[in-house]
Amino acid sequence: MQVLENPTQNLFFTGKGGVGKTSLSCASAVALADAGKKVLLVSTDPASNIDEVLGTHIDTKPRSITEVPNLFALNVDPEKAAEEYRERVVGPYRGVLPEAAIKAVEEQFAGACTVEIAAFDEFAKLLDNDGIKNDFDHIIFDTAPTGHTLRLLSLPTAWTGFIEDSSAGTSCLGPLEGLKAQRALYETAVKVLSNKEDTTLVLVSRAERSALDEAERTSKELAEIGIKNQALAINGVFKATDPKDNIATAMELRGKQALSDVPKTLSMLPRRELPLKSGQVIGVSALRKLLADTDLSSTECNDQSVELPPSIEGIIEELAEQGHGVVMTMGKGGVGKTTVAAHIAVELALRGHKVHLSTTDPAAHVSNAVEIIPEGLEIDRIDPEVEVAHYRNKVLSTTGANLDKAGLALLEEDLSSPCTEEIAVFEAFARTVDSASDQIVVLDTAPTGHTILLLDAAESYHREVSRLTTGVPEAVSNLLPRLRDPKFTRVIICALAEATPVHEAADLQRDLNRADISTFAWVINQSLTPLAISDPILRARREQENRYIKEVLEEHAGSAQIAVVPWQAKANLSQSASRESNGA
Repeated sequence: MQVLENPTQNLFFTGKGGVGKTSLSCASAVALADAGKKVLLVSTDPASNIDEVLGTHIDTKPRSITEVPNLFALNVDPEKAAEEYRERVVGPYRGVLPEAAIKAVEEQFAGACTVEIAAFDEFAKLLDNDGIKNDFDHIIFDTAPTGHTLRLLSLPTAWTGFIEDSSAGTSCLGPLEGLKAQRALYETAVKVLSNKEDTTLVLVSRAERSALDEAERTSKELAEIGIKNQALAINGVFKATDPKDNIATAMELRGKQALSDVPKTLSMLPRRELPLKSGQVIGVSALRKLLADTDLSSTECNDQSVELPPSIEGIIEELAEQGHGVVMTMGKGGVGKTTVAAHIAVELALRGHKVHLSTTDPAAHVSNAVEIIPEGLEIDRIDPEVEVAHYRNKVLSTTGANLDKAGLALLEEDLSSPCTEEIAVFEAFARTVDSASDQIVVLDTAPTGHTILLLDAAESYHREVSRLTTGVPEAVSNLLPRLRDPKFTRVIICALAEATPVHEAADLQRDLNRADISTFAWVINQSLTPLAISDPILRARREQENRYIKEVLEEHAGSAQIAVVPWQAKANLSQSASRESNGA
């Protein structure tokens, strides 16, 4: 890759979920280490899988990678960082303040916003750590899916501004003294991120319209906060070798069409296209081959072909029987949650049901997945800007109505904090779920890490809203019981028949189980297994799918239903396309 020819000390890899950020960041780290550079690889993704890609357990402290001299890696664990952050602030007051006061401060630090600022704390320390900077030639960040990444990288400006303007003694994060102590750290982080001599941002995409559009949005938004030294990597570009294979021909054509109209902002960036390869990028040996021109050998698979699960139509028929409730598609970014959600919503509407299709994903492109909107289908998205304005107006018209000028100024300062967006979006999510009593609500949820934070926020949200308003909305009070009711909420976990998507989906299911939320169905999406193909690369990838379909059937799904959706020539899962047997 061109960015590896004369790399800056800090390299960030970001993009839409599922485009290969982790694979490329790990491969780049291995390449630089093999060239004699001392490299630290850092994952800031709440759903990190660098452990699996590197084949080594990664902790929150730099750990050497045995197979790659000079390479070290660590995970930034948001939850652990939040625990340590809370204790740094609360600890000094234990035994000094009354227990009730300590408990009140701990509750104030229980929200998702604390998790985010604590994770950023760890991130900023790496950028402003003379020991790290002197010990390593390069620091490579495998960042989270785009929405979370933008939030993470914009935090320095947001929090510095909040500290600068706030005269109140507390915020949604508790006493401001804890934040002020970090001010110099955050300011340094801003300078490092915006300095082209220090930092390069690699936008990773696929040869797909939605991925390129999101990369363009990311590029513009990051440029606005000063991160302008950018490059583009287009991963998994497929070229058919058998002209008689209709699936391969259609797949190549779809990629060519996307690349023929690359958004203008991206077209001006240094660019590298990497071909789709036969094998999976798991292990150091595979990482060393990823950036090379040679093919990546397919993973040997001795498993016999598994019995193919049924199509998604059976799942839709069962969803249609009840006629109301919530359907949520969840899974790792890039597995097709949006297209599955849109297909289910369209099919339910065509069966005569009133259906509301929405998304909690910051990337929010659910409307693009529906070509024709049938009668009875309403489509929208939870727009953070709209929800923040709605929430601010509500708080100012209720709590703010009886405050004097000074009190109102303090309230305005509190509402200007970054936490307000989290609360406002969560309240909109609760309202959307609440509307499912007399219709079917289909929710395309955010990538895994963000989804879990959203669901976990229910309890702490109560406390935060109670602090700012006169009461918790009924929709929020009812949210957790409704999510835990398998007759009201049907969770559909989406995955690809590949190692990382299946294993992350299994982790997601375990997290949901701990929250007493059951899984209704698994959908293995974009599968080559049902298709008649002859292209050697696609055949190799199809053979590798068997073990992961079998793993879902035998180890993960349990009593949940399972369906396999074939790869489609169209990006949209239209009604007609989903019923074609060959996907073309």
